[in-house]
Amino acid sequence: MAGTRVAIESGTKRTFASALDWPGWSRSGRDERGALEALERYAERYAVVPETAGVGFAKKAAAELEVIERQRGGAATDFGVPEMHAEVEKRPMSKADLDRTCDLVAACWTVFDETVRKAPAELRRGPRGGGRDRDKIVEHVLGAELAYAGKLGVKLKQPEMGDRAGIAAHREALLGAIRAGADGKPMRERGWPARYAARRIAWHVLDHAWEIEDRSEG
Repeated sequence: MAGTRVAIESGTKRTFASALDWPGWSRSGRDERGALEALERYAERYAVVPETAGVGFAKKAAAELEVIERQRGGAATDFGVPEMHAEVEKRPMSKADLDRTCDLVAACWTVFDETVRKAPAELRRGPRGGGRDRDKIVEHVLGAELAYAGKLGVKLKQPEMGDRAGIAAHREALLGAIRAGADGKPMRERGWPARYAARRIAWHVLDHAWEIEDRSEG
């Protein structure tokens, strides 16, 4: 894969840089330069995802960032969410591309689960005393994925936090919906293309995994 293809999404206060071929590797900054610098800084941290998935990840990936698309974001962008799908994310996926994408999304969940397992129940407060504790973050991630499923034309029920079988089925349903959208067309009106859905799901999972790591004691 020549270079690391990146989409830029710019709001008025915040800009996201997202590696289009690496679901979950997406960071923000005050402007494009800051977002790209943040993406580069997080390359080593992200590398555990492809390692978990068994997908090769070149050390030079962060040094070869190539912006291929720029979009104007909105209020959600400024709030801290990469809300815009790139034009290239409307393209169909081959079976190999689809399998790779799903493996990377699944690896993000594995990384999240392992982070949660190691973390204390109570996390350090943020600079202003805010922030959810560990279990509330887990519940938030599961709840957000119900909305994501809706964007893929799938209706899910939130599993209980300790229900491993239920969570596994929940995730398989999301991956199944991504696979069903391999032709690049949204599964419902105002829905998401599968490539963007994979990127958004993975970003949310990893963003909170890294939050838990950063706010854990020790």
